[in-house]
Amino acid sequence: MKKKLFTLLLAVAASVGTMFAWDYERVQIGDLYYNLDATNQTAEVTSHNSSYPYWSTAIIPASVTYNEITYSVTSIGAWAFSDCTGLTSVTIPNSVTSIGRAAFYCCTGLTSVTIPNSVTTIGYYAFEYCYGLTSVTIPNSVTSIGDGAFYCCRSLTSLTIPNSVTSIGNFAFFCCTGLTSVTIPNSVTSIGDGAFSGCSCLTSINVASDNSNYCSVDGVLFNKDKTTLIQYPGAKQGAYTIPNSVTSIGDWAFYYCSGLTSVTIPNSVTSIGNSAFSGCSGLQSIKIPNSVTSIGAWAFSDCTGLTSVTIPNSVTSIGNGAFAYCSGLTSVTCFATTPPQLDSDVFEVVDESIPLYVPAGSIIAYQSADVWKDFTNILPIGAQPADVTTTTVTPSATTILHNGQILILCGDKTYTLTGQEIK
Repeated sequence: MKKKLFTLLLAVAASVGTMFAWDYERVQIGDLYYNLDATNQTAEVTSHNSSYPYWSTAIIPASVTYNEITYSVTSIGAWAFSDCTGLTSVTIPNSVTSIGRAAFYCCTGLTSVTIPNSVTTIGYYAFEYCYGLTSVTIPNSVTSIGDGAFYCCRSLTSLTIPNSVTSIGNFAFFCCTGLTSVTIPNSVTSIGDGAFSGCSCLTSINVASDNSNYCSVDGVLFNKDKTTLIQYPGAKQGAYTIPNSVTSIGDWAFYYCSGLTSVTIPNSVTSIGNSAFSGCSGLQSIKIPNSVTSIGAWAFSDCTGLTSVTIPNSVTSIGNGAFAYCSGLTSVTCFATTPPQLDSDVFEVVDESIPLYVPAGSIIAYQSADVWKDFTNILPIGAQPADVTTTTVTPSATTILHNGQILILCGDKTYTLTGQEIK
């Protein structure tokens, strides 16, 4: 019985191995290396160990012949030309249907690319860190632009997304600092997080009026029913009022919008996404409405101009690093009676001697709560701050019962539970 079972397992293993076997042969033909698929007689351009580092021009043929068999070149494989810093031009034939992951990663000398009308997919990070790329022609055969496909192509000044594209991946055009405007066609059904974040010269994102999934108002990108604010253009200046229809501020929505000086968040908003306002150095104060229940990770990180922040009692979740590196903060107010749980880096680099204002009846709870207790000047809401230039440690608060009224003793001052000082 054991012998029969062992034989059966061997047979299954052999069949599985055959099922997933790669029928590829890696060969050099001319100046390029290819993975040859003998079954389908197709070839994929692949990398050489040295990644062709000294090339200035790459001409990819439509077909190659090896051992008297002709193979059609249908794809540019993952990392095929990565780190070819001397590459200035590439010719892609009409036989190619896909450009693989990081195929031209860090080709910093590449200035322009014409993608033929045969290509349907531009892979993840295909042209990431192609700093010199000033223009790219995306044909109307392309249906998918992968995550980070043009990540940090900071010289890219013009972009036309054809009406064939249905999906734009996460961070697809992240930090393309030369882009000034983008038009989303009606074919697009999916736009990933941070697709146009960090585009510091972007003044508007325009959406075709007949797109059934997205819309734009004054150059700001929303989902169709305007319940999610997806992307605020990085070059917009001044104050902004978020529409009352919005319930969610998306991840990376205002990322490094340094010209944003103030923002009004309506009571309709319930969540603020990850890195939503990260790097908004022009913001001086932020009042989060009492409808918000969650603040995402790094939501306001590196807002160096922020001097005060008010957290309502509706907030139950604050993500890691939410206010990290807000080095200009001079006060924090939190209305939550129970201190929200925090990761250790939520207030990273924030001066812990600044006043933290909390409900008077919760001072002791905050003085005992992780992270919150690191603030040395915890005061009841409405109280005047201590002279933080001379005071480094705030005395612990205690409660007393006086004439049937509960009072808070904090140093030489006495407060009611509502924060009113008793003279």
